[in-house]
Amino acid sequence: NGNTHFLEMSGGDINPTELVASVINQKENLIDGIRYAQELIDGSMTLMLMTPKGIYAARDRLGRTPVIIGKKEDAYCITFESYAYLNLGYEDYKELGPGEIVVVTPEEVRTLSAPGKDMKICTFLWVYYGYPSSSYEGVNVEQMRYNCGEKMAKRDHASPDIVAGIPDSGTAHAVGYANESGIPFSRPFVKYTPTWPRSFMPTIQNKRNLIAKMKLIPIHQLIKDKSLLLIDDSIVRGTQLRETTEFLYQSGAKEVHIRPACPPLIYGCKYLNFSRSTSDMDLITRRMISRLEGTEDVPDEVLSEYADPNSEKYAVMVEEIRKELNFTSLQYNRLDDLLDSVGIDPCRLCTYCWNGKE
Repeated sequence: NGNTHFLEMSGGDINPTELVASVINQKENLIDGIRYAQELIDGSMTLMLMTPKGIYAARDRLGRTPVIIGKKEDAYCITFESYAYLNLGYEDYKELGPGEIVVVTPEEVRTLSAPGKDMKICTFLWVYYGYPSSSYEGVNVEQMRYNCGEKMAKRDHASPDIVAGIPDSGTAHAVGYANESGIPFSRPFVKYTPTWPRSFMPTIQNKRNLIAKMKLIPIHQLIKDKSLLLIDDSIVRGTQLRETTEFLYQSGAKEVHIRPACPPLIYGCKYLNFSRSTSDMDLITRRMISRLEGTEDVPDEVLSEYADPNSEKYAVMVEEIRKELNFTSLQYNRLDDLLDSVGIDPCRLCTYCWNGKE
């Protein structure tokens, strides 16, 4: 309205916390303000507000991200990840529904706005973002990844010497794959995390590559002259996985078969700020589709063919990605198997990044 000033963040963007606060303040009370912000903001807006009366917690309108409440004798806690309170004496008390607003005090949790019926929780929470001991909508992250690996093994015909996961999120998928296939699970490299941040967070590609490389320490005796099948949570840009593959070949691997635990990422997320790409062209799938189609302006009906694992365009895209990244073989998980691995109603899961469906 021309009367509100936002502090600039280091990247020159508007501070989203101040923006949300400004939207909420346009209404006469907190509840109406939160409801107004939930309706106005297109992406996910899950929040907590500390006030003298208690902590107000609200899950975003379509429940794309979780809000979980734990309880012990004289207190409640509110968290995104349920594992956060497991060793603090709390037990699971309540998971907010889509759009639900509550106020939490030491004495009670009171619902101020009832949950809506429609949900689109982010499926990538189970695939990658979620901590193994967390659960969302009653589904544990580690167990879902085991399920995922088992389904991938049932569709695969590769015969490697060992199965391994790209740590950390690929590990549980690999355990599930190994259990189902009977191929031994192994750790041809281990992850050294002290002093190194999450590799997907830096905005500069060279820094992302450096972090990914320095965190993986090889065990040459488990690599030399071996055929390896590696499971990663996904392939986003492809640069880190290509470097990991080259590093394995240099360490003496005979073959490197890659099995991403989710389908090809065709659309950048537009809902979650911690998952957003600056451009769809950051995704190796979109760069490959652009190359195959001869343009970056590919219509949705053509993109849908590339998202279909039974189509010829899909097969060509996967083969071209395999060659570019120098894998022995490449086979993505299927969306139907991924959704079955979660096990809740597929209509309640967001799959936008894979098929573009809102």
